[in-house]
Amino acid sequence: MSRTPAQKLADALRAVRRERVAVVAFLTAGFPTRERFRDELLAVAAEADVVEIGVPFTDPMADGVTIQRSSEVALAQGVNLSWILDTLKSLPPLKAQLVFMGYFNPMLAYGLPRLAQDAAEAGICGFIVPDLPIEESAEFEQALGAHGVAMIRMVTPVTPPARLEQLCRTAQGFVYAVSMTGTTGRSVGGDAGVPQETLDYLDRVRQLAGVPVCAGFGIRGPAQVAALAPHVDGVVVGSALIEAMEKGESTVELLRRLRG
Repeated sequence: MSRTPAQKLADALRAVRRERVAVVAFLTAGFPTRERFRDELLAVAAEADVVEIGVPFTDPMADGVTIQRSSEVALAQGVNLSWILDTLKSLPPLKAQLVFMGYFNPMLAYGLPRLAQDAAEAGICGFIVPDLPIEESAEFEQALGAHGVAMIRMVTPVTPPARLEQLCRTAQGFVYAVSMTGTTGRSVGGDAGVPQETLDYLDRVRQLAGVPVCAGFGIRGPAQVAALAPHVDGVVVGSALIEAMEKGESTVELLRRLRG
């Protein structure tokens, strides 16, 4: 029996974790330009283990100013789900697994069964939807499940214990463990290093989860990756990558530094 996309995602993270912590790279679809996005994605996918493709949205409530800027740039160029899916379908086979990160309104407008099918055909293994609570996710989960695509759960340091257990128990692909309260872009722990309470929380998530755990929000440098590595299976890097692109710096070199 062939593995589902969700299983391939989890298995890929587990395989990398035998040697090192996995690197999940976030890119906003259509940034810095529609024309350059394809090449940037190919370059990043050759270095990262998973690429999280952000679907631009007008009100990205979980994202800090850096990713908001990139979303605005992409939206101004007319980037939408149809364009993203067409672009992904045109790519050669990639080493990295692909997931979507986006907000529910554009997905609902696209049509959930159609989106699940088109995403699976485009090589998407899972969806991260920050504004879709578990109580309202059954319809989308059913659509995704028909194609073996993962519903990736997000948890935070302030998720109540019973809810944390529920989210971890039902997660597919991996659990996205938000490393701090607030939005993306700030540095987790600042100059003081990753707080012990953050590491303890990540340990709890890992104990509860039946799939790999990836920490995201505020991960910007090798020291943070090294501190988090004993406590998670992967790290998500987003704002630091977008900022490198804005400055004309190499995203490939940044990923190599983080990967170690």
